[in-house]
Amino acid sequence: MKIRFALPLLTAAVLAAGCGDALEVGDLNNVPLDSLRSSSPSAATVNGAATGLLVGTRVSMGAQNGYVSLLGIMGRESYNFDPADPRFITEMLIGPLNGGSPAFGGNLFANPYANIRVGNLILQAVPNTRGYSAQQMEATRGFVKTIQALDFLHVINTRGANGAPIDVGGEERGALAPIATEAQVYTHILTLLDEAQTHLLAGGGAFPFRLSSGFTGFDTPATFLQVNRALRARVSVYTGRYAEALTALGASFVSTTQPLTLGAYHVFSTRSGDIQNTLFDPSGRAILAHPSILTDAQPRAGGGIDLRAETKVAPIEPRTVQGVTGAHVFTIYNSNLAPIPIIRNEELILLRAEANIGLGQLGPALDDINFIRTTSGGLPPYAGPVTQPALLTELLYNKRYSLLFEGGHRWIDLRRYGLLGTLPRDLPTHEVFDRFPFPIGECDARQPDVPAGC
Repeated sequence: MKIRFALPLLTAAVLAAGCGDALEVGDLNNVPLDSLRSSSPSAATVNGAATGLLVGTRVSMGAQNGYVSLLGIMGRESYNFDPADPRFITEMLIGPLNGGSPAFGGNLFANPYANIRVGNLILQAVPNTRGYSAQQMEATRGFVKTIQALDFLHVINTRGANGAPIDVGGEERGALAPIATEAQVYTHILTLLDEAQTHLLAGGGAFPFRLSSGFTGFDTPATFLQVNRALRARVSVYTGRYAEALTALGASFVSTTQPLTLGAYHVFSTRSGDIQNTLFDPSGRAILAHPSILTDAQPRAGGGIDLRAETKVAPIEPRTVQGVTGAHVFTIYNSNLAPIPIIRNEELILLRAEANIGLGQLGPALDDINFIRTTSGGLPPYAGPVTQPALLTELLYNKRYSLLFEGGHRWIDLRRYGLLGTLPRDLPTHEVFDRFPFPIGECDARQPDVPAGC
């Protein structure tokens, strides 16, 4: 892959220096990445770079033009009425998506690959790291490959059928990596997660570096492996490997006796140099909830609607921009330090239901669906037909409301099942897109063999 992302390659190192109590690391501003390429890097260098991967994978999550926000627009969970930039409507809702627009159609590509390349440099450095034991090497490898898998997942979730490069190496310049198919990228993600599992099992009792507070309870190789298996279950469901998903879930932290919020999170701080969660927008200056969240919510037996809809949005004075009206804001993120889920227990229970539906095991699937309906939604148990199509419809409803505005889950799920056509179009000029294009820099670098995603 041509280096069109030289500056983002340093993002993890630069931002990790300012993560405050959420993520204490050394001053990575003064640790050049070239030190990872040395014949004998220090443990402090490798530890700092490894911790920085958590910052790198978080960079675009909480931005108003980031992963959660843009995929929320694509899946008709949210609007962005930013008065400074009409492209949140003219490009994201009307189109076309423009690969030359780095904050919109060409977004959500450079940063994940920057982080993946830093991870590759760490993996190359690990065998030669001064002071590392064999177990510390294995623990670090398992951590790095898990984060790389997450970054690849973010890339392919946005690019879909366009595919994406896999073999990007660790160097800033070099030959172009070929565009792999969507299926090949998913297979690569599964391979990374399974290799990471092997490493983590041999990783001893502790990482040689500190994880952020977003991994509280999952900050040793053995407990971090539960997060790895949770991600493995998600990707297995995405790819129709339902039996594998159930196996992975059995080694994860899924539980109907633990809080539904239990999980791994991206965390933020106000320390100088760090970033905040700008999805927190209580005034509705920019981010508003799509009105269908309320109109599509199922009723509760005692009155009112699905608690997830009722508690995750709140009314404000209606605003109309370019013919689109919003009258509710999200309450999911209650401050600019609110964490964003990477994966949590509520999703895992629903993934288990989805895998069981795929396998035709409808009894266990219904049990999990009803648990989420009653516990999270305050709804009565499901009373419709117990068939695969009917339970899948009910499952997608519950995933929509349980995972609302947490990471584009509705858009991703509807695309997987060929149901994007069911999404509302507020105006006749609006379109529903199924993928982002490649950035224009990537396309230019591949001349004359321009890939289909350009």
